[in-house]
Amino acid sequence: MEWKGRRQSDNVQDKRGSTAKKAVAGGGIGAVLIAAVMMLLNGGNLDLSQLINAAQQGSTQTVNYKSPYTPEKEAELVEFVGVILAETEDVWNDYFRQQGSNYVEPALEIFAGQTQSGCGAATYQSGPFYCSADQKVYLDLEFFYELDTKYAKGEFPRAYVIAHEIGHHVQNLTGTLEKVHSYYGTKQYNQMSVRLELHADFLAGVWANKSKSNLKLTDADIRDALNAASAIGDDKLQKQAQGYAVPDSFTHGTSEQRMRWFKKGYDTGDVSVGNALFTMDYSKL
Repeated sequence: MEWKGRRQSDNVQDKRGSTAKKAVAGGGIGAVLIAAVMMLLNGGNLDLSQLINAAQQGSTQTVNYKSPYTPEKEAELVEFVGVILAETEDVWNDYFRQQGSNYVEPALEIFAGQTQSGCGAATYQSGPFYCSADQKVYLDLEFFYELDTKYAKGEFPRAYVIAHEIGHHVQNLTGTLEKVHSYYGTKQYNQMSVRLELHADFLAGVWANKSKSNLKLTDADIRDALNAASAIGDDKLQKQAQGYAVPDSFTHGTSEQRMRWFKKGYDTGDVSVGNALFTMDYSKL
């Protein structure tokens, strides 16, 4: 992919200098969210705030936070985030305009160590997430280091992560997020959460389709994104963490599902195709 020199979004909020360089350690978020570190937490204030607040109650230790990157590399990553966010703005502004409505551009906060969102406190261990309460995506650059060294190398997986979270913002604007969260506390919620996450993967694929010319995306870039989607499937993460998978506890979908729906979005470039995710039989997702 070719991204350097392209327009950067004005909606990036770099808070690395103002967020405390500390992180919860020990029993808290690190234990409760052991798999969620790499699972691209779903949007909305219900799940995220409750998980984070519950985790923090069981943790009192703190450790110093140190970035794995040099200042020069961090500056490059901030530029990258700005360019990708701008690309999502172009794609979704155009789509909403075609639908006869306006796209409300979300902010993206880059933080270091920990931050306070409209959905509650979060640390770098939370992974990237979208908060519907303040319509903002939160990202600690250390996530990119984890992604690159443990799960999927390459620049485009980073773009896929951002596009996935922006997909949650699109879901928020269209009412999809609210409908799914109305199932919270019911037996159907996990399945609806999986549908929501696969839909965000699908929307990330649609975005990639619309941006492939601007970013000069190659087949290798798409393979890298598919590798990332595979690496963060519920089944793979659970097997890595505990040796086995529990399908009834899935919230994001299997590796195969995440790859398939991202690819479907990329191949079709048609937002309407993703509507099937909320009507088709769950076993056929």
